[in-house]
Amino acid sequence: MRRRTYLTGLAGAGAAALAGCSGIVETRAIPSSPPVLSNRPSAVYFPTHVEGMSMSGMGKSGEYQFGLMYSYPHRFWNVNGTSTSMTEIQEDDDVHLMASVWDPETGTVLPDTGLTIEISRGGELVSEEVIYPMLSQPMGFHYGANFGLDGDGTYTVTVSVGGVNTRRVGGFEGRFADPASADIAFEYAQSARDEILFERTMDRAGEAAARPPMEMGMMPLSVLPEADDLPGTTRGETSTGDATLVVQSLDTVPSGVDGEGAQYLYVSARTPYNRMVVPAMGLEGTLTRDGETVFEGELTRTLHPEAKYHYGAAVPSVESGDTLGLSVTVPPQVARHEGYETAFVEMPDTEVTLS
Repeated sequence: MRRRTYLTGLAGAGAAALAGCSGIVETRAIPSSPPVLSNRPSAVYFPTHVEGMSMSGMGKSGEYQFGLMYSYPHRFWNVNGTSTSMTEIQEDDDVHLMASVWDPETGTVLPDTGLTIEISRGGELVSEEVIYPMLSQPMGFHYGANFGLDGDGTYTVTVSVGGVNTRRVGGFEGRFADPASADIAFEYAQSARDEILFERTMDRAGEAAARPPMEMGMMPLSVLPEADDLPGTTRGETSTGDATLVVQSLDTVPSGVDGEGAQYLYVSARTPYNRMVVPAMGLEGTLTRDGETVFEGELTRTLHPEAKYHYGAAVPSVESGDTLGLSVTVPPQVARHEGYETAFVEMPDTEVTLS
């Protein structure tokens, strides 16, 4: 076994572009990334480079569908509270493995699953990790980490989840509670890895922009619906830390929601440019009307078949002219690919007048 480490999360996607390295195409072994920008904005920015990726395979177990991809090993940033730290490429790293897990019925990507990966070859364990939940510009939410391998050959990658920790409501109530795992064959050759796209983008690096979402074929991305396509009534929009917060209300409270209230107030948090979900955040709201507090408390992380991943609570009522104050108590606790590592960290309080 090359190594045995324990981390937290994982990444996924097919064969397009990730954030990582810089304007010409290279096909040499593990291309070197350009230096990290010294003047990065505290916001989403166009990365110094992009990497392609290759689809390894898919698997299904229980209520979950899994996808496995790989690319060059690359740097990424971990988040602990409001601190970020870069994970460098290690000498024995051969690939960056990425995994995604979703509901095959609705195509909803499932964060907060506690996903682990075990790599074996010929019955021998090569590596085992609880890998990082991550955000990247082309893929959005996924799980991933760098791994060392034992050369070219056929590996078995066992992808496992312990169940979804997020509150599930509506058609998702009672679902995704059980653990599951699937074995996916991984054919690895260094020569094939070295043909994956690697493009330097220093001409745009640092711009207020993002790589477009990649085309994933049968694998869904964590792109959230446009505001007009979310269930309920759109009440307004604000932003903090470069995350866009769309405020919605439902006239009835979905099944599975605790608390007193006749209506459901929820916030759909997404990235600018690509509308990727911004998960694993602590969010509190204060709803006021004519100077009186109508609701004050946590907006709970929630999964709903149509509203997707959001933050919500039952409230007595929602009316036009109400003011909603929003406070991020914990920024999104997910690792980031380049271009996201400075965004969604410092997230000041914000408010919006509801329509």
